[in-house]
Amino acid sequence: MKGNKNIRFIDLFAGLGGIRIGFEQALGSFGFEGETVFSSEIKTYAAKAYYKNFNEYVSGDITEIFEDAIPDFDFLLAGFPCQAFSNAGKRRGFEDTRGTLFFDVARILKTKQPVGFLLENVEGLLNHDNGKTLEIMLNTLNELGYCVSFSILDGKDFGLAQSRKRIYICGIKNGKKINLNNFEKKQAYLKDIIEESAPPVNTKFTQKLFSHFKLNEIIGKQIKDKRGGDDNIHSWDFELKGRVSHEQKKLLGLLLKQRRNKKWADIYKIDWMDGMPLTIPMIETFYKTENLKEMLDDLVEKNYLVFEYPKMKIGNQRIYATDLEKGYNIVTGKLSFEFNKILNPDEIAPTLVATDVSKLAVPVQNGIRPLTIREGLRLFGFPEEYSLDDIPPKDAFDLLGNTVCVPVIKEVSRRLINAALNGV
Repeated sequence: MKGNKNIRFIDLFAGLGGIRIGFEQALGSFGFEGETVFSSEIKTYAAKAYYKNFNEYVSGDITEIFEDAIPDFDFLLAGFPCQAFSNAGKRRGFEDTRGTLFFDVARILKTKQPVGFLLENVEGLLNHDNGKTLEIMLNTLNELGYCVSFSILDGKDFGLAQSRKRIYICGIKNGKKINLNNFEKKQAYLKDIIEESAPPVNTKFTQKLFSHFKLNEIIGKQIKDKRGGDDNIHSWDFELKGRVSHEQKKLLGLLLKQRRNKKWADIYKIDWMDGMPLTIPMIETFYKTENLKEMLDDLVEKNYLVFEYPKMKIGNQRIYATDLEKGYNIVTGKLSFEFNKILNPDEIAPTLVATDVSKLAVPVQNGIRPLTIREGLRLFGFPEEYSLDDIPPKDAFDLLGNTVCVPVIKEVSRRLINAALNGV
């Protein structure tokens, strides 16, 4: 590697190509150039984005590609999905990984024997299946002749305006452990990446919200009906589903708290669950009024409440106990609202997840709107020239919710490349 300025690598489970970008940036800092000799990805819109930005086609399902068909390379890069090794044997090595996508990483390393590798995965891998999953992976990589290091790193410590903890695993062939601690910390905030020119939205939801609150009153707040607290706004607080009287708001607040009380499970004689429906006699123990049923039924009609049976636990499932009395319960489901959190520009964004990233609101121009695709890319450290213009927003956010923190990849790659160069 020392005498070769053109470093060859493969990019598995490539997604948007974030690992590739960070690795190439690291190579450039050492005066090297990178050459992707093989890449693999199964999502069609990810493949489309990859071609648009790198002018390269990806191969499809890696499980159907023989390792001998892959050109020789120096480094393997992979942001592989996490899977349990349910059929793991006593050996806890290479053979135990069969049937998982990590096996495809391992079989390629076994056959091609590159200088090193860099893997990225969710933080939960550390304790997945009580630590057995990671144990098998590490044992497998050691078995294949690599000295392996790993660490949990957070994107917010590398100049990203997002908290995103991930596990990074890297290894060098017949080398020594790589120090993945004590990186120089850099800090950024949401306001550093916001596109101020992108206007706020004007919808029924936002109209209702701003008819009850000023912008400065909602910044940093969550909008959901599942929990209470000062940092939470409920749908009835801004009458999203219809007018609510002062007494009804008081009643809903009490129901929200009381539905979690474990004593109701004892009365129903079923296992407790978080958020139980309460009958009128139950409700009358903490809230009494002559027109209680009328108030409750009005809230049911407006869909703030649901009138339902309690659920009993059978095995690992909850099913309605139709032999018990129905009660009133809060209608939950934060993803049903247009927005479920108003981000604070002076703070960092929470970990972006594909399922609800479009529900995060950004305050701009005295209003709110969703994150733009460009802001999403910036939250992961992608270069400004990277484009997802041809990808539908829903698909783009799905890809972003599963991509990598480019600056973290760059710094980990620098340690990896330095170890390969110096044999340490």
